[in-house]
Amino acid sequence: MATKAELEHFFQTDFPQADFTIESIGEKSATIRKKIAPGHLRPGGTVSGPVLMELADAALYVTILSEIGLVAMAVTTNLNINFLRKPSADKDIIAKCTLIKLGKSLAIGEVSIYSGDLPEPVAHAVGTYSIPPARA
Repeated sequence: MATKAELEHFFQTDFPQADFTIESIGEKSATIRKKIAPGHLRPGGTVSGPVLMELADAALYVTILSEIGLVAMAVTTNLNINFLRKPSADKDIIAKCTLIKLGKSLAIGEVSIYSGDLPEPVAHAVGTYSIPPARA
């Protein structure tokens, strides 16, 4: 298992390009936040789909690492996303992940993505990660 502080340090040192904050981690769950900037928008004044997918993937990674420890080579093998409604261009994007299955070699989780404090999700994703075998 990894603590919030350990995860924050890991992302700062190993993934300095990660521009999200870890809001919380819990039992097989995590919430992360991304501040939206003009470069994250698409025509029409909404957050781009790739930004939402990036945050869904990051939320899965944070949640899995919080359970299995800092296993950098755990990798995405599948990510499906449904875009449900238009996110606001002037609100942070919040991703809440819950793991559905955590096995020895695969982890599956779902992520609900919100625009600021709006109660309805703007997107929903389900993803699978491959967990490398433990070193002997």
